[in-house]
Amino acid sequence: MGLKILATGRALPSRLVTNDDLAQVMETSDEWIASRTGIRQRYFCGEGEGNTALAVSACRRAIARAGIDPAEIGLCLAATFTPDHASPSLACEVHGALGLPESTPAFDINAACTGFLAALETARCLLAGGNLRGKYALVFGSEVISRVLDPADRSTAVLFGDGTGAAVVTLSKQHPFVSLLGARGDAEILRAGGSSQADRYVRMEGKAVFRFATQIVPACIDQLLERAGCGLDEVDWVVCHQANGRIIDHVVRKLGAPEEKFYKNIHRYANTSAASIPIALDEMCENGLIRTGQRVLCVGFGAGLTWGGALLTF
Repeated sequence: MGLKILATGRALPSRLVTNDDLAQVMETSDEWIASRTGIRQRYFCGEGEGNTALAVSACRRAIARAGIDPAEIGLCLAATFTPDHASPSLACEVHGALGLPESTPAFDINAACTGFLAALETARCLLAGGNLRGKYALVFGSEVISRVLDPADRSTAVLFGDGTGAAVVTLSKQHPFVSLLGARGDAEILRAGGSSQADRYVRMEGKAVFRFATQIVPACIDQLLERAGCGLDEVDWVVCHQANGRIIDHVVRKLGAPEEKFYKNIHRYANTSAASIPIALDEMCENGLIRTGQRVLCVGFGAGLTWGGALLTF
């Protein structure tokens, strides 16, 4: 049983932060950041803004575009590692704000930057299980990473942004869906949000993350295509997790693939973790880049370490 994305939506905070803005408060420059990452700007939550408000805004857009009654939503899944509260979950807070039925389960998934892909597969499995009251699932990746950035750590403070990407999905035999998920327990390379003050901020071994990403992303794409029984030439778009433009460029070269097949928007949003892939999908749909019948391969990696991919048919 496949999975159809009915509609998408995104939301961004009000505060636009350019590389030049960061250069006013830390030792860096637009040239230094852009040449190493491809990032030019990002959005940070300001006073009074939070993850729940962002997520509700993106989800409302997705539901409205899908043209469905919220009462028909049978599942509410959030992919995040930066909820407003440890409990209740972000999904439950969005559930309440949207007035979803009490019979609709809601919970968070934390697979870091792979979270949205893990949430899609979870939604497909639960919808296929036949125990949900509604036939639609609301799936969203939403992060406020600015809260866990150390302004004194130039190696991480310039890399991330806040935002939400959402999708309404349903089962469909006419929309094949192939998924692949994996993990390697290694908490030292990339971590955030520990119980101690020292562990609160994002900490990352940049070179180790680069090596991991440039190895696992091409391997994940190859495995996903093998599982789907098709070649990369039969895929219309590849949407990588937007962690670093150089990582995507390396993947393109390693696969010998056409650069124009790989969508990039990291220059506008930076790394928004679980939100990066759904934000990209919404932007592409809004701009008419994704058309009915096209195949879109999404692939991500993140802290955990986690990785995953999904081949979607629109």
